[in-house]
Amino acid sequence: MTADVTEAAEAAVTDYILAQETKDQLRFLTCGSVDDGKSTLIGRLLYDTKLIFEDQLAALERDSKKHGTVGEDIDLALLVDGLEAEREQGITIDVAYRFFATDKRKFIVADTPGHEQYTRNMATGASTADLAVLLVDARNGLLVQTRRHAFIASLLGIRHVVLAVNKIDLVEYSQTRFDEIRKEFEVFANGFDFETLEAIPMSARFGDNITAKGEHMDWYTGPTLLEHLESVEVGEHALEAPFRFPVQWVNRPNLDFRGYTGTIASGRVSVGDELVVAGPAKTSKVQNIIGAGGEVAEASAGEAVTLTLEDEIDISRGDLLSSAAHRPDVADQFAAHVIWMSDEPLLPGRPYLLKIGTRTVTATVSEIKHKINVNTFEHVAGKTLELNEIAFCNFALSSAVPFDPYEANRSTGSFILIDRMSNATVGAGMVWFALRRASNIHWQALDVDKTARSEKLGQKPAVLWFTGLSGSGKSTIASIVEKKLHIDGKHTYTLDGDNVRHGLNKDLGFTDADRVENIRRVGEVAKLFADAGLITLVSFISPFISERRMARDLLGEGEFVEVFVDTPIEVCRQRDPKGLYEKADRGEIKNFTGIDSPYEAPENPEIRIRNVDRDPEDVAEEIIGYLRKNGFLGT
Repeated sequence: MTADVTEAAEAAVTDYILAQETKDQLRFLTCGSVDDGKSTLIGRLLYDTKLIFEDQLAALERDSKKHGTVGEDIDLALLVDGLEAEREQGITIDVAYRFFATDKRKFIVADTPGHEQYTRNMATGASTADLAVLLVDARNGLLVQTRRHAFIASLLGIRHVVLAVNKIDLVEYSQTRFDEIRKEFEVFANGFDFETLEAIPMSARFGDNITAKGEHMDWYTGPTLLEHLESVEVGEHALEAPFRFPVQWVNRPNLDFRGYTGTIASGRVSVGDELVVAGPAKTSKVQNIIGAGGEVAEASAGEAVTLTLEDEIDISRGDLLSSAAHRPDVADQFAAHVIWMSDEPLLPGRPYLLKIGTRTVTATVSEIKHKINVNTFEHVAGKTLELNEIAFCNFALSSAVPFDPYEANRSTGSFILIDRMSNATVGAGMVWFALRRASNIHWQALDVDKTARSEKLGQKPAVLWFTGLSGSGKSTIASIVEKKLHIDGKHTYTLDGDNVRHGLNKDLGFTDADRVENIRRVGEVAKLFADAGLITLVSFISPFISERRMARDLLGEGEFVEVFVDTPIEVCRQRDPKGLYEKADRGEIKNFTGIDSPYEAPENPEIRIRNVDRDPEDVAEEIIGYLRKNGFLGT
C-alpha cells in the first residue's frame, strides 16, 4: 500500500470519527400498554438500520424458535428483551437501553415496561428522554396504561411525543381507525405541555412506516418514524438555560492549585464570567477552564471540566456554582412531585436522604398535599404513598439547598430519595417551587443554656428511650427507675406512650404514618426536656428503627440512651395486662405491633434488657448503674 493511499485511508477514518462526534443526539423512549409492540419496534429500527451483526442475527433466529411469539418469523422483540424472565413471559420488565445511529443523528433509546407494577421503571427511562414514542395497538385504542404513560412523560418534562398506532395491519390498514385514535389522543393530551405531537400509523412487525413508507397506506402522507426522529427539533434546552455547575470534587494536587471539578449541568461558561456560589452568594470570576485536552476558553452543558477562580472562596463538594446574573433558588423547604419506587410506603415525618445534584441532605415529607390518580388525573387525599404512586408533597430539609424549578431545569430541579437504613433509592422527585418561611420566625438567643441548667441541677441531661413490644415491661421498669432517681434527688420526667395520647397526640391513630408522627412529636418534646437539663424517660413501643434514629439525631452526642426491653412475644402474650393481644387476634384492634404491624428490634442499643423472669427492681438498678458509670448522675 502506497503512502498516499495510507494517508487517504487515515484521513477518511479521521473524517468519519469527526462526523460522528459532531452529530447531535436524541434520547427517546418507547412506552405504552402491554403487548403494544415496543420491543418489536426497537428491534425493527436496529434491524432496518443494519445494526445487527451476522452472529447476532443467527442467535436471534435460534432464540425466536425457542421464545418467539410470531410463528416462523424472526421475533425482533428478543433483541431488546434480554432478561430470561422477560423472554419466558413475553413481557418487558426492566428498562433496556440501545444505541444506534444514522447519517443524520445518534440515538439512545429506552424500552420501558408496559405493566402497571413497573411504572417506576418507565419513569426511570423517561427521566432523561427528549421524546416519547407512545405505542397504541390499533385494535384496542387508548388504554389506561397509555394515558398513564402520557401523563408521566409530561410530568417528567418530555415535550415531544410520537403517537405510534401500531399493528395497523391487523385492522386492514384502516385510515378511519387511525383517525379515530389520533383525534381521541389529541383531545386527551390537550392539557399537557407537549410542543410537538406526531401521529404515525405503522406495523413494527412488517416494517411499515418505520424506516420506509408502508405499501398499504397510500392515504398517509406524513413522515416515517425514523424520518421524524432524525428531523424533530428538540431544542438545546440545557445549553439555553442559565449556567449551573455542581461541584463534584475540589482538585488540590499541590499548594499552588485549587480547582473545582464536575460536569456542567446547563448553560455555558467562558473565562472571565462572573459566577456565584449558591447559598453563601460569594462571587468571583472564572480564571481558567480545563477540559480533557487542556485549557479552553469556554465550555458548555454536558462537558466535564475543572474551573479555577480569581478569588479564594470556600467551596466544597456539593456546592453549586451558577451565573451571577441568573441565580437559582436556595431554600430548606419546597413543594415537589414525587414518584414512589419502594415496596415500603412513604411516611410523612420519616427522615430520608435527599440527593439533589451533588448535595445530600436529610429531608422529610412534611405534608402530602394530594396524590394523583394517574388513570383519571384526579387529586385524592392520602396519608402515605405506596409503590408506583405519584403525589404532590411539601418537603422540609435539614439545610438549605440550591435548585431550579424542574420545568426550567431538569438537572437542578430533580432529586432522589434514599432510605437511610438500606441506602436504597426509594423515590424520585421534581421540584415545583420553593416554600418560604415567615421572615419573623427565628431562633431566640437565651442567656441560660442547657449547660447552665444541668450544672444547676447537678446532673447531665439524658433521654432514656425505652422500646419493646406491648407487655414487655417498659412502663413498669421506667416507673421504677424514675422513683429511684427521684429519691436520689435527680430531676426527671416520664413521657409514656399511653399518657401522651390523651393530649399531645390525641389526634393520631395507629397506622404506620401515625406512629411515625407520634414519635416525631415525642422526640421534639424529649429534646426540649433535655435542653432543660432533665433526665427524661420515654416509654414507647416506637417500632421503627428509622424513627428511633430520628429521635437520637435530635439530641446532643451521648444524650440518647436506647433501652431495649427485649421480651419475647410469647411472654408478652402471657402477660397481656390490657388484653390487647387477644383483641388483636380477634381482629378487634388493627395495626397492632407484633401481630399485623412490624416491630424492628434495635441492633446496637446502649442497654439491652432480656426481660424474662427478672425482678424489675434489679433491672432498674442495672439501668441506674449505667447512668452513674457514664456520668449522668453527677458526683
